[in-house]
Amino acid sequence: MKKKRKGSHVIFSFVFLVLGFIVSFAYQIAREDKERPKISDSQFERDLALRNELIAQEEKNAELEQQLKKSQTKLVSYEKELSNEAKNFSVLASEARDYRMYVGKVPVKGEGISVTLEDGEYIPNKGNVNNYLVHEHHIFQVVNELYIAGAEAISINGQRLSHHSYILCNGPVIEVNGYQHPAPFVITAIGDYSVLANALNIAGGIKDLLVNENVKFTLEKKTAIQMDALIGG
Repeated sequence: MKKKRKGSHVIFSFVFLVLGFIVSFAYQIAREDKERPKISDSQFERDLALRNELIAQEEKNAELEQQLKKSQTKLVSYEKELSNEAKNFSVLASEARDYRMYVGKVPVKGEGISVTLEDGEYIPNKGNVNNYLVHEHHIFQVVNELYIAGAEAISINGQRLSHHSYILCNGPVIEVNGYQHPAPFVITAIGDYSVLANALNIAGGIKDLLVNENVKFTLEKKTAIQMDALIGG
């Protein structure tokens, strides 16, 4: 009987201990809730306004990001256009250099050929002496063929030709741009040696024509030719 009472006391003690712990815990929570500061209406409105502002800023950032993507796309397009314009400008610049070279506005140097035309050996009583002389049309034929073959610049006895040059036969001399030159006549051309030489040496071409007209024809390869720009040309 005493043992039963003792066991009951233990159980009741444990129950009261647990209840006391629960009451104490509930009291502590209630106290913390009481001590926690309450949010006022003005603070709530301020927090709500900040939240709305944050949402609006995020939407603005998304809009700016889309604009940035569009701007980047336009930039790529502009870069392609500028690249095409740069290529076109490069082509125009190259054409302008070729034109200035053709009219003699700039000095030029490079490989090429030298063609020497000399009067033929005249034998008295063997025909007209004029048939053994180099005339302006002989020089014209060589010059024209060289230009057709792609010569970049041409000179006659050191006198560089331009777009308004003229060649006249004046007795035993040839007049180039007002300057008289006696035979032999050395025609120098800057350009691809093989192309220029083949254009003159082709069978039935200029060389054969001149030789048949008693003109001495000599062709040489030149690895380095320098021609100055024409002053006032």
